Amino acid sequence: MPNHLFEYAVIRVVPRVEREEFLNVGVILYCPSQGFLQTIFELDENRLTAFCREIDLTGLQERLQVFQKIGAGRREGGPIGQLPMASRFRWLTANRSTIVQTSPVHTGLCDDAADKLTRLFEQLVL
Repeated sequence: MPNHLFEYAVIRVVPRVEREEFLNVGVILYCPSQGFLQTIFELDENRLTAFCREIDLTGLQERLQVFQKIGAGRREGGPIGQLPMASRFRWLTANRSTIVQTSPVHTGLCDDAADKLTRLFEQLVL
């Protein structure tokens, strides 16, 4: 039986906030008992440009890479990347009104956080 509590949120691209339409592009998963905080994302350029012709794919890619850098907790993540893991997760999943947003945080139990992240990504994004 799985025994590690984890929390996750789906990363969404919201090209026009006023329309409240979004595409799921990634997942953030945090499992404190395994010391795990990672983000995985994929930008399907065809899907995104069909959804919003004027989207800046390069800028979007850069914003999503910042999520990975902060999650990894390295200097590249800036001051936020230096915070404790739980604080970095809370910062990454805070409500925003920008082009990159996250879903509400959900919880569950798992044996292997990395495997769970991959499965959630396949189910919710691909």
